[in-house]
Amino acid sequence: MSKIGKAACIGGGVIGGAWAARFVLAGIDVNMFDPHPEAERIVGEVLANAERAYAMLTMAPLPPQGKITFCQTVEEAVRGADWIQESVPERLELKRNVITQIDAAADPKALIGSSTSGLMPTDLQRDMRYPERMFVAHPYNPVYLLPLAELVGGQKTAAETLKAAQEKLAPIGMKGVIIKKEIEAFVGDRLLEAVWREGLWLIHDDICDTETLDDVIRYSFGMRWAQMGMFETYRIAGGEAGMRHFLAQFGPCLSWPWTKLTDVVDLDDALVDKIAAQSDAQSGARGIRELERIRDENLVGIMQALKSGDAGRGWGAGKILAEFEKHLWKNSPKPAAKLSKEPLDLLQIKVHPSWIDYNGHMTEFRYAQCFADASDALLRLIGVDMDYVAAGNSYYTVETHTRLLDEAKLGDLLKVTAQILPSSDGKKLQSFMSLTRASDGVLLATCEHLMLHVTSAEGKAVAPGAEVMGRLQPLIDAHADLPAPEGAGRSVGQKR
Repeated sequence: MSKIGKAACIGGGVIGGAWAARFVLAGIDVNMFDPHPEAERIVGEVLANAERAYAMLTMAPLPPQGKITFCQTVEEAVRGADWIQESVPERLELKRNVITQIDAAADPKALIGSSTSGLMPTDLQRDMRYPERMFVAHPYNPVYLLPLAELVGGQKTAAETLKAAQEKLAPIGMKGVIIKKEIEAFVGDRLLEAVWREGLWLIHDDICDTETLDDVIRYSFGMRWAQMGMFETYRIAGGEAGMRHFLAQFGPCLSWPWTKLTDVVDLDDALVDKIAAQSDAQSGARGIRELERIRDENLVGIMQALKSGDAGRGWGAGKILAEFEKHLWKNSPKPAAKLSKEPLDLLQIKVHPSWIDYNGHMTEFRYAQCFADASDALLRLIGVDMDYVAAGNSYYTVETHTRLLDEAKLGDLLKVTAQILPSSDGKKLQSFMSLTRASDGVLLATCEHLMLHVTSAEGKAVAPGAEVMGRLQPLIDAHADLPAPEGAGRSVGQKR
């Protein structure tokens, strides 16, 4: 798979900073140029939010973070970069001049993407020496979470450029969709503009206020669109007869005077004041950074839910997340256990805001998640990875016993260790795990965990392969003389 070696971001605002965060968290070094006097602070805050979101998004091991270097000139920033992302303000002359400047200084083979929301790539590439490598890469905010980028070529853009861009986006967890023809505002913004225009009229005519309008979207078709989009949703609405029946039934409605899509609302002072006042009443009590964090938590939750769809293969943005995690696992260093007469260090993780219950403590099922994630780490340690599972073998959990002993709170760094119990023989893998708070070593919970090695095709327990057994047996031997951990072998209700 084609990968980005080094990136340059020209412009470091909301979009440019989020592009930089996406690159950095994928392990790519970034040169950044932005003349704004507070560019480093702004980009640093965006990166901090992105790091927080990724910690909630995935347990897959991210590569070592790339480095952001702030440069004094465009020429310095693009030096050595094979992907250059322009994200300067949305003014044609400004963007064209910056892109022409990038073109003159960059490696002739470097890809140049523009974050424009609607300017035509043909207009942007007019004065370039190497226009065939320039295209629109229109993302959606926040770029570090939302995976889509619309890839739009101009008249002089090579078809190979769009294909290469699409391939380079996949390893950083993004889906590049190639738009067949350039058109103002492309696809996404045209759809958004239609809804936005109608929404402005609804507010103007006092049909509803901003909060009611947002409620209509987020409690209804917004949820459908998040996982199936528009046309597949309407296909279902057509019943067994499908889209043809839906169009026959609802097509005539398009001629009815329901909308004002062809009318432009006058954003006069009165309407601006009305919208601003309603917006302040709706969410003005929260600062922009707080709203960004809430947005990120909600997006992470939606993407995590969609990841479990279609029998674990993912659906919509969840499918992109599942593929990104698969890429991360495949390219992460293979873990190797340190043979010692000490429990294995399997997992470290922070307690996230979404893990907290109404008492301010980590909710019960997150304890179980910590132990489940630690079990996965143990399996990877002995070579039971995605390739092993794909070959038809795996370990299945058949029994657990968990004790909740103390409280974990927001921000706590948690650590899970495991002792392999003597009853383990490969076909059976029994471990005793301890969840502790890293700061003070307080034991928060324990879990005795029994797994059986099975062949998926036959659905029965069998001995593992020689390679897995070769990694597991030394661990069994190293832990054989350890004293039995306190609590091992207990059943529910026994005294401590």
